[in-house]
Amino acid sequence: MAQSALFQSTLHSLPLLARGKVRDIYAVGDDRLLLVATDRISAFDEVLPVPIPGKGRILTAMALFWFARLAHVVPNHLTGEDPCTVVAADEVPQVEGRAMLVRRLEPLPVEAIVRGYLAGSGWKEYRDRGTVCGVALPPGLPQAAALPQPIFTPATKAQQGAHDENIDFDRMRGIVGDARAAAVREVSLRLYAEAAAHAGARGIIIADTKFEFGVIDGKIAVCDEMLTPDSSRFWPAERYAPGGSQPSFDKQFVRDFLESCRWDKNPPAPDLPADVVAGTRARYVEALTILSGHGLR
Repeated sequence: MAQSALFQSTLHSLPLLARGKVRDIYAVGDDRLLLVATDRISAFDEVLPVPIPGKGRILTAMALFWFARLAHVVPNHLTGEDPCTVVAADEVPQVEGRAMLVRRLEPLPVEAIVRGYLAGSGWKEYRDRGTVCGVALPPGLPQAAALPQPIFTPATKAQQGAHDENIDFDRMRGIVGDARAAAVREVSLRLYAEAAAHAGARGIIIADTKFEFGVIDGKIAVCDEMLTPDSSRFWPAERYAPGGSQPSFDKQFVRDFLESCRWDKNPPAPDLPADVVAGTRARYVEALTILSGHGLR
């Protein structure tokens, strides 16, 4: 049974710092943040007007699973404290199961994307130039082809109302510095390799994924979310067939609907019909169940 949707949190006990595409961010003193994952969904860098009921809980459960499983690879920003302890009693229903209490960090202004397969904007660039974010690839690869090896392809973080921009590694070095760029690339590839192995053993291909990083006490830490259906392409391995678009357990179902509407990707975004909302939620729950071993609690 789908739970009622939370499009926007309304906490009165903490100061609101920002509303992102999905998360509402509150200050908890000077050193911590409360990240509340709403049920908003974005596509093509626009927040859609219709939420996906329970989506924030699914994303939180998935992120917490991966943060725990991959903590040996890189530190994360979790404090380990219960988010419900920092809000008023009447606010607990907005927070329980959909929030993370995290340490403040210095965010790096780039997105760290790892691609193991040729899809999305990478496929479009490859068709035009034979490269993905400046990385040359062998000729003749079909859509959704497995790459010879996973590649690291960073992007800029878009400001509100703008679109993310794929960049090459040299440009990333100019933004964050040589040492941090190299560290983020190395850690991103390790995270992807371990996650892909775990998922592959359970019948899911992680075609690509996006990480975000910051710096805590001078060290790189992964933050925001990790390896969720919002930030990754999850394909069922048993139905994988290179040469076209793949069935998925992620946001691609929404993107495909929006493409069919001939939307120009400028606001306002179209409403999602009930069957797309239900289908999206079902795919997210299935991904959580397969990857973590349990469904939405």
